[in-house]
Amino acid sequence: MSSFKRKVSSKQVALPLGTRISPSSPATTITSTGIPSFDDILGGGLPLSCTSLTLAPDQHSAYGELVQKYFIAQGLASGQRICVVDEFAKEFVKDSMWMPNTASPVPPSPKEMERDEEEEEAAGGVEKSIKIAWRYEQMKQFQTTVPRISEEDYCRTFDLTCQLPASIVDSATAESTMTFLTTKLADGSTSLVESTISAITDLLHKDVQGQSSTPIPRRICVPALGSCQWGDMTSHDICRFLHALRRLLRRYNHACASLSLAPHLCADAWGGPGWVNKLGWLSDACISMSAFTADPSLSELFPNHHGLLRIHNLPAPHTILSPSDKHSTLRGVSSSVSSAGGGGENNLAFRCMRKRLVFETLHLDVEGGVGERRTTRSTNSVLLEAVSPKEHHHHDHSESGHIGEPTVQVQLESVAPVTVNLAEGVEGNASVKKPTKVKKKVGFRSDKPDLYDF
Repeated sequence: MSSFKRKVSSKQVALPLGTRISPSSPATTITSTGIPSFDDILGGGLPLSCTSLTLAPDQHSAYGELVQKYFIAQGLASGQRICVVDEFAKEFVKDSMWMPNTASPVPPSPKEMERDEEEEEAAGGVEKSIKIAWRYEQMKQFQTTVPRISEEDYCRTFDLTCQLPASIVDSATAESTMTFLTTKLADGSTSLVESTISAITDLLHKDVQGQSSTPIPRRICVPALGSCQWGDMTSHDICRFLHALRRLLRRYNHACASLSLAPHLCADAWGGPGWVNKLGWLSDACISMSAFTADPSLSELFPNHHGLLRIHNLPAPHTILSPSDKHSTLRGVSSSVSSAGGGGENNLAFRCMRKRLVFETLHLDVEGGVGERRTTRSTNSVLLEAVSPKEHHHHDHSESGHIGEPTVQVQLESVAPVTVNLAEGVEGNASVKKPTKVKKKVGFRSDKPDLYDF
């Protein structure tokens, strides 16, 4: 018998609620953001001990706060602990979405239901049997986003038309699962940044204290960092807060954080050149959601999308490269690297439908951005032909008593006549001919062969 024995691995430790192992590194535990397409961009989910920053520079929309509500709803559905830092934190949580199994307060109209079906078909959620050629039956259907995750405990399905029940918020608050931190100065503190970081530190220390097993994951949510409730914050204060929170999460690796800045702080015009790059360096994950509301031309060019998505930084704990480079389907980096051509990274966009928020690849329509095929001439050419006709006829209607429609007459400017003075003895109607030159002839003289006669 062989003396070698197979090494049996020890029993694996049970993972915390709502988490799973990262596909890139067994030492990294990830959790869902509540948006399956956003999890795909991050490489499977947001790793614990990491921060995620969402920038939404458009002041007429609230896409950054919408991402935070998904983050809170997913934490409640997974049974994780949540901490919301905001002056009106409880009201913000009550406005979050919830799972579609609860009854909607307002039933959708038939038009809204029909629109939802069209959006689901466009997103690839519904497959329709269409008679096509047999050689194309085995091909995959074109999709612009990733399908929903089969693991319901990891990433739940939320409906924007369903509001979070107040009873769930009250029970979570009573059980200390939900914690609200107000943006107020603590006693003996002179900086709002220091007092907030100190309160978060005490909260994370209580989670670990007295627990021998793995603590329950803690989600920290800051919906509007730098808004009016935070006082007069400078760019230096925001950088200090992001850096201190990131360092704190490295110490307590059972927690993760999701933040969004106030809209007026999300552009380089406020923080100076390179401000957005600084925010990306101070965060593990940083994205910008630039809506089309400020530029109507982009809305006409991309009617099926609501804005562009730009990635500034991606989390990479315990690894050199980000897991998103290998495992993200929407970005398309792994497929382009493996192919010989190397097509590069996909352009990403987002759209907020009636029931959900989706991140997907950006592409033009069949007609290059125009929804309908143009079968008639453009209106500009018709207007030009109506204003400037090819022929202009001048008619005198003074004798007739009929009064017609007003007409426009086009007349060229008068040019002074050119006179030509002819020589005397030459009639004016005779044409002037130039004198023709006589061709030169050369002759030889027989008596004097050395001379030429011209």
